[in-house]
Amino acid sequence: MFGLIKNKSTAYSKFWSVETLDYNYILVIVTTSSRREAKMIVRRLLDEKLIACANIAGSVSSLFWWNKKVESAEENVVLMKTRLDLFEKLSETVKALHSYQVPEIIALPIVKGSKQYMDWLDSYLK
Repeated sequence: MFGLIKNKSTAYSKFWSVETLDYNYILVIVTTSSRREAKMIVRRLLDEKLIACANIAGSVSSLFWWNKKVESAEENVVLMKTRLDLFEKLSETVKALHSYQVPEIIALPIVKGSKQYMDWLDSYLK
């Protein structure tokens, strides 16, 4: 997909040009040690209107470096939709509630979305 950006002569280059991208909205990815922890974090973020919705995916097998060793764990992946301006408060809240010393908190830009969905999303955020 990103190879399309390099070719300015394609019809895709206009769609993916910097001028057309709107990074006001983000998808935040967090992994948790359990579904219970995921639900607890999501509930708090919803209550504080820091996210409009979240999807909690089933158990995934994660492999990662920790203390100079490769470790593995079963985790839950949480996908949350919010605005970029709420990321810092969201991140602080997740860190305060999370059981990990270094929780995964990653934000990706939502490049495009339907107007109706984005309006709905915005209506439930601070």
